[in-house]
Amino acid sequence: MTDQAEQLREIMKGRSAEDNGGVEKTRIITVASGKGGVGKTNLSINLGLAYAKLGKKVIVLDADLGLANVNVVLGMIPKYNLYHIIRKQKTMKEIILDTDYGIKIVAGASGFFKIANLEQEERDGFINELSELSSADIIIIDTSAGVSSNVLAFVAAADDVIIVTTPEPTAITDAYGIIKIIATEIDNMDIGLKLIVNRVKSVTEGKKVSERVINIAGQFLNLKVDYLGYVYDDPIVSAAVIKQKPFMVSEPNSKASICVKQLVSRLEKVEYKEGSGVNRFIQKLMGRI
Repeated sequence: MTDQAEQLREIMKGRSAEDNGGVEKTRIITVASGKGGVGKTNLSINLGLAYAKLGKKVIVLDADLGLANVNVVLGMIPKYNLYHIIRKQKTMKEIILDTDYGIKIVAGASGFFKIANLEQEERDGFINELSELSSADIIIIDTSAGVSSNVLAFVAAADDVIIVTTPEPTAITDAYGIIKIIATEIDNMDIGLKLIVNRVKSVTEGKKVSERVINIAGQFLNLKVDYLGYVYDDPIVSAAVIKQKPFMVSEPNSKASICVKQLVSRLEKVEYKEGSGVNRFIQKLMGRI
């Protein structure tokens, strides 16, 4: 697992430096969750859109090799996807898709159980193809829920790993579960492990959930997990999914959108600049923390 992760990092970073005059630039953000249904894919897409609004070149890679749905949330029907890469029928360049929203996507494959857990040779070939994505500034990898060898490889290769949970007890338990497996299975972990609490009713709820997970991880795993932030339980999110149009696009000034912009601001450690009115809203909103 560690060897494959190092291989992926070397390919992505080496190719990136080569394409950018020797300056490494591609940042890999892996988004994972202990269970399904916590909004991981929706967050991945909208984080990508928030980055794009900052002028970044963004690719969202749907690495769920069994139940992919990034393209579904975007209302797209791709002709080719990762299945064709793994079967060596297409190259990565041939399946990258432009969207109407300033980001590119690589569609995952749905309904193919076998490729949800790749053989080592298949994974090596797949990793080599990923070098074609290194012209991007930001690669957001939306993994499958839970833990598989594929998920762990993407986690180990990332610059930042975002674990998504909700305030539901089962989601909290499973979030800690995936953090524990990451701590156990990945040696010499040199990644930023971060937590997002999705669908919170209040700032206080987000804080309580994060403190619970972070304190347990520190106490029992001796592992530092940073609280990246929260996203409000906003009705515009489910409405956007039904419309198959990201909420960052359909409702850019909604509570959920403002939260996502703040998450990117914290990831980049910069102020999110997209207009003074929005900035004031962000400051007022986050001042309540």
